[in-house]
Amino acid sequence: MSDISPVLSRLDAELDASVERLAALIKIPSISTDDAYAAECQRAADWLVADLTSIGFEASVRPTAGRPMVVAHHAGPAGRTSPHVLFYGHYDVQPVDPLELWHADPFEAKVVEQDGVKVITGRGSADDKGQLMTFVEACRAYKAVHGELPCAVTILFEGEEESGSPSLKPFLEENAKELTADFALVCDTGMWNAETPAISTALRGLVGEEITIKAADRDLHSGSYGGAAANPIRILAKILADIHDETGRITIPAFYDGVEETPSQILESWKGLGETAETFLGPIGLSEPSGEKGRHVLELVWTRPTAEFNGISGGYTGKGFKTVIAAEASAKVSFRLVGTQDPVAIRANFRKFVEERIPSDCSVEFHPHGGSPAINLGYDAPFLVKAQTALTEEWNKPAVMIAMGGSIPIVGDFKRMLGMESLLVGFGLDDDRIHSPNEKYNLTSFAKGQRSWARILDALSKA
Repeated sequence: MSDISPVLSRLDAELDASVERLAALIKIPSISTDDAYAAECQRAADWLVADLTSIGFEASVRPTAGRPMVVAHHAGPAGRTSPHVLFYGHYDVQPVDPLELWHADPFEAKVVEQDGVKVITGRGSADDKGQLMTFVEACRAYKAVHGELPCAVTILFEGEEESGSPSLKPFLEENAKELTADFALVCDTGMWNAETPAISTALRGLVGEEITIKAADRDLHSGSYGGAAANPIRILAKILADIHDETGRITIPAFYDGVEETPSQILESWKGLGETAETFLGPIGLSEPSGEKGRHVLELVWTRPTAEFNGISGGYTGKGFKTVIAAEASAKVSFRLVGTQDPVAIRANFRKFVEERIPSDCSVEFHPHGGSPAINLGYDAPFLVKAQTALTEEWNKPAVMIAMGGSIPIVGDFKRMLGMESLLVGFGLDDDRIHSPNEKYNLTSFAKGQRSWARILDALSKA
């Protein structure tokens, strides 16, 4: 069995050099959303291929209809039955506007002290160049010490995550056999706080739907027709109000099919994190949870389904006042899904719910806006338990299993297209200012992130 101690010592000794390598990658302005930076995205991909090749990976740049992919392979130890893992990250970054709000050049990474904490500055330092390089550095140190990696490793770095990943699904389809592994490692997540590592075990799914209710064939004078003609805004408001009852539960029939209760031990561990409705909502000027009553605030945003109204339009909304009854009214509605809720069934049941409330002389149109199921990782999955132990040993604090209220599309793609579960471990923090001016990545996150991945790889390799 490999000894992890010399690998960790190597990482500590090479920290300054690893920061310099990260700074060289940050220096490349690989902004995927702007065609003016297409050559820089290519340069970042080339840089990563050269770096991975230097530590023994078979690496190559793969062209797509958009920004290139980076694919790399490294065999595991001969004669060992360790797993084959696919590590995913992205090398593209967000635009830096407004530039005047940056304290320094966004593409000149530096180690500076902020509020007594050393951080690495620069666009992409946390999202996602710093995160992906924690894994690369772990592989570099492991190879330097032992001459091989403890597991077979495939790496996939994409260059369009910040622009919606338009080339990713076609690439996965065309290269499914090459990219399929026992499971995926995804680093585009964060810690619970600066001292507490975390593994994300669930991602909520999503169904988006726009509804448009139509009544009269034109806008009407409310004095001439008010009280007699159907008002689509009133109809719409009543339908939206009917979706939730007085306890915050969603009333659409069969909506909770596939929703399971959070295991009591997991819920208790979340309560022990110290987050309350006041601490969670206070910073945004609120104090009372609006979801299902009697639920912990973290349960509401992590493992309970939702129905939210994201926009309503109809009638006259300009300056002044216009007394009309609108001909139509629209609403954008999104559902966050958990457990095994079926997006197709949710959409169908919602449409039926709406149609049953439309007057006979009015009509409704529906416009879908995507749909994906929730992602759930078993809390007792063997590779998750090994990773949790490895993280706990590195940080000297129990790694918590959390969930995420949003979605990471690549995780669903890995599951649906490649049949792989994903282990979501990252070292970002809420104050890293990703997508904002003055992005940073704590030096501790970078250093201990490297050590964490080395420990995880080592743990995964053992029976």
